[in-house]
Amino acid sequence: MGVYEIVAIILSLLVLLGIKLMSSPKTAVYGNQISALSMLSAIILVLVYNEIISMPLLWVAILIGGIIGYIIAKKVNMIQMPQMVALLNGLGGGTSAIVALVEIFERYENMIYFERITSQLALIVGGITLSGSLIAAAKLDRKIPQKPVVLKGHSILLNISLIVLCVLAIFGTLNNYSMIDIISISALFISILFGILFSIRVGGADMPITISLLNSCSGLAGAICGFTIGDPLLVSVGAIVGASGIILTQIMCKAMNRSLMDVLKGSHIADKTFTGEIIAVSVERDTQEEKKSVHDILQESKKVIIVPGYGMALAQAQYLVKQLTDKLESEGKDVKFAIHPVAGRMPGHMNVLLAEVDIPYEKLWDMDNINPEFEETDLTIVIGACDVVNPAASYAEGTPIYGMPVLDVDKSKYVIVCNMDTKPGYSGVENPLYNMNNVTMLLGNAAETLKKLAE
Repeated sequence: MGVYEIVAIILSLLVLLGIKLMSSPKTAVYGNQISALSMLSAIILVLVYNEIISMPLLWVAILIGGIIGYIIAKKVNMIQMPQMVALLNGLGGGTSAIVALVEIFERYENMIYFERITSQLALIVGGITLSGSLIAAAKLDRKIPQKPVVLKGHSILLNISLIVLCVLAIFGTLNNYSMIDIISISALFISILFGILFSIRVGGADMPITISLLNSCSGLAGAICGFTIGDPLLVSVGAIVGASGIILTQIMCKAMNRSLMDVLKGSHIADKTFTGEIIAVSVERDTQEEKKSVHDILQESKKVIIVPGYGMALAQAQYLVKQLTDKLESEGKDVKFAIHPVAGRMPGHMNVLLAEVDIPYEKLWDMDNINPEFEETDLTIVIGACDVVNPAASYAEGTPIYGMPVLDVDKSKYVIVCNMDTKPGYSGVENPLYNMNNVTMLLGNAAETLKKLAE
């Protein structure tokens, strides 16, 4: 084992350490810095090892890219972070596709069969990641409709036929040198089209899964590309990103009660029709009491749980949430936060927003740990959440959220909902929570309604 391989292993372990540290808001910044520094070191290592460190064009490109990245990172606010992540996933996949295409053009005839297969595979996976991520970013940024777009024959005629064409491109060119350039460019366009068709039929409810999956594809494309060019460092780092992405994808699927196969096929459970009735079940202990004012509820409540959702992010209301938390705690109340795994538009979206305003990580509770506490909670404050607190998920068969674990906020003594309106969330399923006797609705922009609560 040479010096290059040893340093590559060390840098890979540092990237793993950075990812591990990023799992907690307390150490996330430090972990991100370690990973970024490791990646910069990896770039310099590759340039030195390949004796191209003195090429001015490379340094100019790194400088330009670094400046652009810095400007975008500083300009993007926290609510736009999902779009940013989706865009970076796409750029990673596109880069792998470009490298694979250059390798095919320059030395395909001299490649062994394994390299020929990996080059085509990197080209295809990179193309899918690029276009799929761009569509995801556009949906998240509301540049295109967020609702699923389903074309006639979407699953069978379009998706499956494109997959078959991609497979033919991989194995059909092993001994065909004369048309390899045309076939490879065609494969790239087919993969880009497949990525578009895959992403356009994904709705807002499945976006956290989609981002995680595309993140995994970005790492996978890099790892495959590493096999093509024979670089163990690229293989290891790409594999780390790919593995972490697929693990997160499985966590998101479990949280939404969706199978990974459904997501991979681009199937959308919302195609099913719910013919039953969405019922608001009254809470018996409240039917005997007069409806209390929000002020009285806040004064009487000792144990409070706050449930943030995408509406909080959209209104940039996390700062007011912090003010409300400080006020409640100054009055001697116990305040906790209930975080649903798919709240927001990307995994950890709510955690990041709350960490931005210095909400202690110890106050953030995941769904499994916080659900048993709702029955003993005096007040739950829902801020901009709908599907993740919809009790219909337990009985509305045929709906997109049926069987999805949700936060049991309806079991609290009192619930205050700060939502823009009473319309269904991205799933399209009406929320019976809004009509329960123990629920008070404060409609309007979350930033405005929270001001009243924090006064």
